[in-house]
Amino acid sequence: MAAWPAVPLLINVGGSLLGFVATLTLIPAFKDHFLAARLFGEDLNKASRRPVPEAQGVISGAVFLIILFCFIPVPFLRCFVEEQCAAFPHDEFVELIGALLAICCMIFLGFADDVLNLRWRHKLLLPTMASLPLLMVYFTNFGNTTIVVPKPFRVLLGMHLDLGILYYVYMGMLAVFCTNAINILAGINGIEAGQSLVIAASIIIFNVVELTGDYGDDHIFSLYFMIPFFFTTLGLLFHNWYPSRAFVGDTFCYFAGMTFAVVGILGHFSKTMLLFFIPQVLNFLYSLPQLFHIIPCPRHRLPRLNPSTGKLEMSYSKFKTKSLSAIGTNILKVGKILHILDVRSGTDEDGEYAECNNMTLINFVIKLIGPTHEQNLTLLLLLIQVLGSTIAFSIRYQLVRLFYDV
Repeated sequence: MAAWPAVPLLINVGGSLLGFVATLTLIPAFKDHFLAARLFGEDLNKASRRPVPEAQGVISGAVFLIILFCFIPVPFLRCFVEEQCAAFPHDEFVELIGALLAICCMIFLGFADDVLNLRWRHKLLLPTMASLPLLMVYFTNFGNTTIVVPKPFRVLLGMHLDLGILYYVYMGMLAVFCTNAINILAGINGIEAGQSLVIAASIIIFNVVELTGDYGDDHIFSLYFMIPFFFTTLGLLFHNWYPSRAFVGDTFCYFAGMTFAVVGILGHFSKTMLLFFIPQVLNFLYSLPQLFHIIPCPRHRLPRLNPSTGKLEMSYSKFKTKSLSAIGTNILKVGKILHILDVRSGTDEDGEYAECNNMTLINFVIKLIGPTHEQNLTLLLLLIQVLGSTIAFSIRYQLVRLFYDV
């Protein structure tokens, strides 16, 4: 790829704008088809429980794939003119096809999850399977598993460290984390598509800044994926915004997460990618006791609507006190002392019980600010996402000097 391939990027932007219009148009056009197929749900945070079509991420995902399928020959246009291309860049072509294969697999598996309502253990397995094409492309094209050791650890480990197969384990886990991190920070209108849009915008800014650096080709590759993703997600967010006329479903969460994993791994900026997931990392850490069932975890952890005020309040998990393990009991005690959990206890016909707020960033924000309107809550969480990206850029371009030679 050329250092500044203006024509491919312009074509990519043009196709992405068409994708935005297509997504805006197709979601309402297919509404009746989804309702007829019983692919709909009720908005639990609304007084009127009207059916809302689910798994609409499959539409934005399909539009995204169509854009990039049509775009496949564009980065290699120079090779159609013999004197401008000494040899066809097969490695770049394989990279592009492998990335599309991984994303395509994840959209298919995500839609299967929406239709079949798979268990959580399957949600961990599916991204792992879908990441295999991605890891094979990395192995055949790059195969480099050596990392630069941060300054504080160089006395023990030296300047460089070859992680071998552990590096591939890390990349596979990155794909699993990205897909599920968006999926567990969900439950209110606009939050899944909104956080993905902010992350995509952050990656695009990072790619543009780095275009003139030593790894410009990698960032151009990332832009080829992120620009269409941004615009198709923008179209989806329009319909998913409060009051939602479409639910994105697990399809979109898987699709978004795998797209981020693809550009992070093949674009060689996976550490920076994780920095853009700061709110998702905090949400994951806060959720761990429930994710590992140390504290009982209900199926839905979204906030609950107070019909009299029209505002969202924290949702709670209620359980018998004696059913908790010693670890669970200590977690509740520490959480209560640190004021990061709202813990209640009492007695009913079944004996002593305890309840605590469901451990999500959404409920934690409600704990801090009190009951709030759903739209305002979404805006606040997206502001937190923007703040996270601002911190990520500060770490990437300032604090990084403490750990690496730049």
